[in-house]
Amino acid sequence: MKDKKVILQSILTQGMLPLFYWDSASVSLEVIRTLYRAGIRSLEYTNRGEAALENFRSIKKTLISEAPDLYLGIGTIKTAVEARAFIEAGADFIVAPIVNPKVAETAGKAGLLWIPGCMTPTEIYQAQQLQAALIKIFPANILGPEFVSSIRELFQGQLFMPTGGVELNRENIHAWFKAGVCAVGMGSKLISKEIMKNESYDVLYKNTVTALALVKSVIDDN
Repeated sequence: MKDKKVILQSILTQGMLPLFYWDSASVSLEVIRTLYRAGIRSLEYTNRGEAALENFRSIKKTLISEAPDLYLGIGTIKTAVEARAFIEAGADFIVAPIVNPKVAETAGKAGLLWIPGCMTPTEIYQAQQLQAALIKIFPANILGPEFVSSIRELFQGQLFMPTGGVELNRENIHAWFKAGVCAVGMGSKLISKEIMKNESYDVLYKNTVTALALVKSVIDDN
């Protein structure tokens, strides 16, 4: 059984959660290897393509020996059926774009950290009732840091992480942490389609090191 507290602390310590999907299993694995070399120890592979489950199984098998200290979660999980399939494939945690009680229950039975996506105070409240330790603010580019600033007093002690549109610059990342988030989700702004298409792993490595340094700097300032 996965240790939910250890995995949650890994995300909080890192201050960011990279996320991506690519059809090619070999490219996906190289992206993860590059992120790992840059210092990433928790990341999300998203269930956004027909090859997602098979890719995940293959990647997880390789990582067991290559990077045993890397926590690989699965994102874009909307149903209990999807959750069970990826739990069987070895997912370390579950990330969702919505609040589905059946997904929460499935993750809970497996002892996994469940991170649901919320867009309204009502959804946040529902997620709390389902014991969500960390809540994803999604889509972050629509809601903005002001949303977190406005609702955090309503949900004191709740951990929030914006995903969708978080920019790879200090001003944007600083605005999110100042608003009260504990980490930021980094998708296409960090792992772009161009990087994966061109297999520009050196660019990804540099961007990831930069992102981690920016996040650490902002956390230290707050």
